[in-house]
Amino acid sequence: MMGQKRIGLVGIGKLGTAMLTHWDKKGITIGIYHPMETKAEQLVPYFQHVYILKESELKELDILILALPAMEVIPFISSLSIQSNSEKSPDIINMATNLPTNEIIAKFPSFNVYGVKYMGHGKDLLEHGNGLFISEAALSKNIEELFQYLGKVRIDSENCLTEVNKLATYFALKTAINLEEEFSKRGLSPEYLNRALTSLAPEVIRSYSNGTLGHFAKEIIKEIQSEED
Repeated sequence: MMGQKRIGLVGIGKLGTAMLTHWDKKGITIGIYHPMETKAEQLVPYFQHVYILKESELKELDILILALPAMEVIPFISSLSIQSNSEKSPDIINMATNLPTNEIIAKFPSFNVYGVKYMGHGKDLLEHGNGLFISEAALSKNIEELFQYLGKVRIDSENCLTEVNKLATYFALKTAINLEEEFSKRGLSPEYLNRALTSLAPEVIRSYSNGTLGHFAKEIIKEIQSEED
């Protein structure tokens, strides 16, 4: 079914590249657009089902996915040569975490705009797939199917996504800062700190989430729980 739809992606950073990687494995053809065409040209050879879109072709798409930073979304839509009274315009997907989709809908009421926000980090999606996407409203079958190739779509408030991202980022940074301070206090090598931040801590958290902690980590949990009592 997806092969019958013309799909375009604008935004080829971490999230955009991660999505392209999994769609490409599923044989889904995606056109990519970048105002600097050379950047799109550098990416295309890594995929079998990705091609370059010209700006003039964007209005001919069925689905236009915007994996752009929040500040770039509205200016980009404004720059599109899509007439609001045209018979056909693409369904526009807003993926910017910090831009409420309702703001775009209010500014462009004649366009079909949907919010599909990724909960997580682009690197995790790239390496593991099985992503979680949040949408405030039910999506059309074609759009939902497209994102289900990447994981799961859940109906929930966009504000909930922002809250989760903020909490996770806050405590991750707090942990990193605490580790940095403790390693410095103990005079441990910066090389060891780097290993703790990039390998040990992330994998311990992943194992905790998966329920696969080893004996050593389980003993430390007991230690933490006894401190809290």
